[in-house]
Amino acid sequence: MTTDIDMDMNADEGQNCRFIDTHSHLYDESFADDADECVRRCIEAGVTKIILPGIDIASHENMMRFHEKYDGFTFPATGLHPTSVNSDWKREIDFVLDQLKTSKYVAVGEVGLDTYWSDEFLEEQKEVFRIQIEAAASAGLPLIIHTRSATSITVEIIREMSHLGLKGVFHAYSGSLETSRILKSLGDFKFGIGGVVTFRNSSLARVVSGLSPEDILLETDSPWLTPEPYRGKRNESSYIPLIARKIAEIKGMSVQEIAMATTKNAESLFNI
Repeated sequence: MTTDIDMDMNADEGQNCRFIDTHSHLYDESFADDADECVRRCIEAGVTKIILPGIDIASHENMMRFHEKYDGFTFPATGLHPTSVNSDWKREIDFVLDQLKTSKYVAVGEVGLDTYWSDEFLEEQKEVFRIQIEAAASAGLPLIIHTRSATSITVEIIREMSHLGLKGVFHAYSGSLETSRILKSLGDFKFGIGGVVTFRNSSLARVVSGLSPEDILLETDSPWLTPEPYRGKRNESSYIPLIARKIAEIKGMSVQEIAMATTKNAESLFNI
């Protein structure tokens, strides 16, 4: 690691827990001016590892530059995000497949389907999703799956390809408890729980109450989906304890128990 930050400092702070943020875009331009400070706050909060999901070619260089600076603390994934699927998707997917010829990555993602803003390239999104599912299975890597306003189609594709022995995480999970059970029957899947669970009257709390701790991963999706009481501001990985505390409250468990379970889940799924 080339940063001058001591990566071992206070790693057990934050309820004396070890946390892993399984989905953070700390390489985003919104952190350009204070990345070192953000990393320091992460460590002080007890975050010991961070998964960096890929998005597209345009963001790849920033992600890898950030990873190389904090190697050993960050772990990159590679993938084509569904909202980055457009008329140039073949060049983008070729880039992902080329990257997977190396051993740099711990997952294929962020991949999936998203029709929230537009369904103009939905058929292309489906094809890209299938290609990346096959690539992940071939490489023995987990998937980081994004689905927004496309749950039924996502489940359909996962069912269609379940014979490949799929594993991964449904990032920012927003489906029902019943859908989570269906997905669990189709592969070795975990469910990423982030800041939304802290929102007042969030329906996600009811879903989390029915999930086993062994099925949950912690994530921030920083700089987005900021938990209470910082909602509306930039999110960062140091807020992971707020999410863990809310899950512990919902589950009737201690923060330490949630930290131990979710850290074990992340280390096993991503082999880190």
